[in-house]
Amino acid sequence: MAERTCDVVIVGAGLIGLATAWRLAADGIQVTVCDPTPGSQTSSVAAGMLAPVTEVEYGEDALLALNLASVAAWPGFAQELETLTGQSAGLHRTGTLSIAYDADDAAAIHRLADYQRRLGLEVEELTGREARKREPLLAAGVSAGIWVPGDHSVDNRQAVATLLRAAELTGVQLVRQRVSRVLVSGTTAVGVELEDGSGIHAGQVIAATGPWSGQLEGVPAELRVPVRPLKGEILRLRVPEAYRPALNHTVRATARGFAVYLVPRPGGELVVGATTSELGYDTRVLAGGVFALLRDARMILPITDELELVEAVAGLRPATPDNAPILGPSGLDGLLWATGHYRNGVLLTPITAQLLAETVRTGAVPELAAPFQASRFSEVKLTR
Repeated sequence: MAERTCDVVIVGAGLIGLATAWRLAADGIQVTVCDPTPGSQTSSVAAGMLAPVTEVEYGEDALLALNLASVAAWPGFAQELETLTGQSAGLHRTGTLSIAYDADDAAAIHRLADYQRRLGLEVEELTGREARKREPLLAAGVSAGIWVPGDHSVDNRQAVATLLRAAELTGVQLVRQRVSRVLVSGTTAVGVELEDGSGIHAGQVIAATGPWSGQLEGVPAELRVPVRPLKGEILRLRVPEAYRPALNHTVRATARGFAVYLVPRPGGELVVGATTSELGYDTRVLAGGVFALLRDARMILPITDELELVEAVAGLRPATPDNAPILGPSGLDGLLWATGHYRNGVLLTPITAQLLAETVRTGAVPELAAPFQASRFSEVKLTR
């Protein structure tokens, strides 16, 4: 079979892989992306929250800086995509309302609000009545809220479709095949081998392989990344015309200790998520997961009972031991990682593409990406 060549070959055509391909191609770099089903895995299942503030965790300062940089980049990123393609990038700048159902839930979100303020983040604490004024269809039992004006959402499926079009318009070559392994010569990655046995030779390989990153063949065992799949079930509901908009903002709720989020779409869809379970690569939708999501959603938004259940689907989040992504050098010359984004894949799409493109162009790791190199896990092993 004829061998193909390009400057950069990207393994994986989810949001991260497509955005990186588009950024590189826009700079005149010849890019090929390999994926048998572009955009149909993790990127198609997400709710699309851009939530650096409401999802902040204690001790994740470097990740917070990365998340904040990316949410700030989203408007410009979306505008560029829309100007190029004439299609919506799916960005909805609505802000996020975090709410608590009972007194214990309220105590938890007030502690979080204190931490957010200490970090200099913009949050406003609300009474239950004030929260219901912003969202009139919330349950009467809602006891407190936090208004976060800077956390928004993206219709992830719309973003995938627009990135596919942008990649096409900038000359990215899309190969709808699975990569069977990375091709290595000595200590350098030189391309990939496809499932049909043909090869693509490239000066740089970028692995944007999500939950499957740890299984990428051809990567030396000692350089494999500790990315594991975390299953999450998610529901899509249709809101009748009479109830639209059911919500004006993304709502993140704690209901009697259980977390649930509800993300409205302009077309009348309401996305409800998400469960979390360690079940390997099992993507079956289980009755218990659907029950838990509906139970918690209807506690917060009683009209949930009257909405049509359009879809129940399960996806896999690419998780790492420290919940942060793996960006940049792999330890194998010519191979870069763009993986391990866990629950922040949609949020981190613009900044990941920017950082990886800069690394390819300059050969140096940008300062913002430095804390997220794969070598941090090797360093942990050496200290044990």
